[in-house]
Amino acid sequence: MYLHRTVDNTLLEWKNSEKRKPLLLRGARQVGKTDSVRNLAKQFDYFIELNFEEDDRAGSIFAESLNADELCEKIATVYDIPVIEGKTLLFLDEAQSCIRAIQSLRFFYERKQGLHVIAAGSLLEFALQEIPSFGVGRIRSVFMHPMSFNEFLTALGRENIFEMKKTAGPEKPLSGVIHKELLSLMKKFLLLGGMPEVIAKYISDKDITECRRIMDDLILSYRSDFAKYKDKFSSRLLTEVFNSVVKQAGSKFVYSKASDAKHDKIKEGLELLILAGLVIPVTHTSANGLPLGAELNHKKRKMLLLDTGLFMRLLNLDLAEFLASEEMEVINRGSLAEMSFGLEFLKCLSPYEIRDLYYWHRESASSNAEVDYVFSKNGKIIPVEVKAGTKGSMQSLNIFMTEKGLSKGVRVSTENFSAYDNIEVYPIYAVENILL
Repeated sequence: MYLHRTVDNTLLEWKNSEKRKPLLLRGARQVGKTDSVRNLAKQFDYFIELNFEEDDRAGSIFAESLNADELCEKIATVYDIPVIEGKTLLFLDEAQSCIRAIQSLRFFYERKQGLHVIAAGSLLEFALQEIPSFGVGRIRSVFMHPMSFNEFLTALGRENIFEMKKTAGPEKPLSGVIHKELLSLMKKFLLLGGMPEVIAKYISDKDITECRRIMDDLILSYRSDFAKYKDKFSSRLLTEVFNSVVKQAGSKFVYSKASDAKHDKIKEGLELLILAGLVIPVTHTSANGLPLGAELNHKKRKMLLLDTGLFMRLLNLDLAEFLASEEMEVINRGSLAEMSFGLEFLKCLSPYEIRDLYYWHRESASSNAEVDYVFSKNGKIIPVEVKAGTKGSMQSLNIFMTEKGLSKGVRVSTENFSAYDNIEVYPIYAVENILL
């Protein structure tokens, strides 16, 4: 079962563009990169998929010359499929296993601009570190994440309620019935997560037990990859750091809580997990002006796991019990609401860019305050406070707005769209509405 992804439109636009560059599809393992390319392949007369992990022939093709004409001739001969500009899609999968294949992209751009070429890989970021200037200006990157809540609604066939949500806002709240239904769907999405294989199984069979098994398989595959991240780096330490990210979710990451290893080694392990796309950092900013990245404190960072479903599975949540329950208390588990906002925020952005996440924290004996997220919109700083329920003060948000002289703040919760003076309220299921 193929599930429609937002990136499908991006790939189709790239396919139809007259001035295109070879595409580098980037993202963590199992987020749907290969399936999206195979879906795009339906638009072509010919499709050639070279998998550098499974097929020894693929690597040998790139072993000698990187001349684009010679490569096309070899590929057509080995796979017995025509390589024709405008008619053939050439897909270089698991390209991290063949550095020369990645390097060849620039030559396809220079000599074969009419040929559609896409490269992807589950650990591509590690390979790119070895060739940092491999194709500046000659290759375009597209970033993929696990499925978003909007994609989940589409997969469920709930386009009608999706359209209602898109047009709502603080001045135009949804009806109570629609709001309650969206909260119920959002809870389901938070627990299942956005990994395409899990969602496909749930939609086809509604088999929660099998969904759990797929999650376990994914977690095992991620941990198995740890040995590939870096030569001579302890996979055991990476496992400890990975587990600590889950345990410390929602608070500043403390290295000493992760392992007995030296601080520098823990930091290195954390950076490897970030590079692999499994962990997403939220960095402290003083937020005294734009750009927000100008005043960062990298010693203060919170860490998000790439997917809420995997996160909750690692917490040993009884998925079946909570899906059967009508209660929303599950959102309080493990800073789930706060994590969900950060992940959905990234999924709403352009697939051509990677944006950093920021938060603000003031530690003071007399006044301790923290704002969960801070971002910029139309040249203005927007603070966001995420609440798991419908209650709770907005003291930190108000302190931040007063200190920074801001006229608008955002509260995200399980409430319907509304507003309190200069604070707009958005439901947890409507992150993209904040960016409109």
